Amino acid sequence: MFLQLKNRRIAFEPVPLLMGILNVTPDSFSDGGRFFDFRRAVDHGLELARDGAAILDVGGESTRPGSEPITTEEELRRVVPVVAALAEHFARENHSEKSSPVISVDTQKAIVAREALAAGAEMLNDVSALRFDPEMLEVVLESQTAVCLMHMQGEPRTMQIAPAYAGDDPLPEICEFLRERRDFLIRAGADPSRIVLDPGLGFGKTAAHNERLVQNIAELQRLGQPLLVGHSRKRFLDRSGNDSPSERDAATLELSLRLARSGVRILRVHNVAVHRAAFATMLLVR
Repeated sequence: MFLQLKNRRIAFEPVPLLMGILNVTPDSFSDGGRFFDFRRAVDHGLELARDGAAILDVGGESTRPGSEPITTEEELRRVVPVVAALAEHFARENHSEKSSPVISVDTQKAIVAREALAAGAEMLNDVSALRFDPEMLEVVLESQTAVCLMHMQGEPRTMQIAPAYAGDDPLPEICEFLRERRDFLIRAGADPSRIVLDPGLGFGKTAAHNERLVQNIAELQRLGQPLLVGHSRKRFLDRSGNDSPSERDAATLELSLRLARSGVRILRVHNVAVHRAAFATMLLVR
């Protein structure tokens, strides 16, 4: 299995590819403000690449629970210069297509996606699964970009206010949602090899819902698309009830290893270096 980009293919490895999180925001739940400065954001992206990130996911609008949307103009100002600088660096350093990280843009807005793709991004990560902006479908088809479609119940501002599913089981609804979104995109003309699916842990789900999805990840894999899971430092991993996000790294890695053994293809994480080392050990054990 592989992920088809516009001009190259990314082969999946025996262990998941690592998508490094690059939040260019002042209010991300985990690292809000640390990389809001342009230079710090670019430097952190390069650090993630050195640590082994196969994909860099650049986002300028927080989607943490309770977050408020920002303007298109502000999101463009935050995201596009960082994408352009990273793309220019990789081109200048003569990275081969095989070794150069994929730059992904984490946005729900078609204008931001279009500008970021023009600046050098090769992948779109849309938490709304192309539902927020009706023009996003046109961007995906015209650019031939790879795209990740994620399930979210509600919207970031309200999604964690009493999330509920029929029979208290999120699995049937999420499987059907992701199947419908995938089929919608394929009917519109998208190549299936460009589509990644994400169950959206923590996006309109209780801790029990998240665990149900993890335990039954094979049901989602039956959809036939590569799975991406973003669980890093999320609140449902808080073991003490008052952990800070950065104190959830051990729990994040523990879940990452479970997901890796289950065949998940991409993991969206903050601490790339620790994951890369753990996966190298997995391969040695095998």
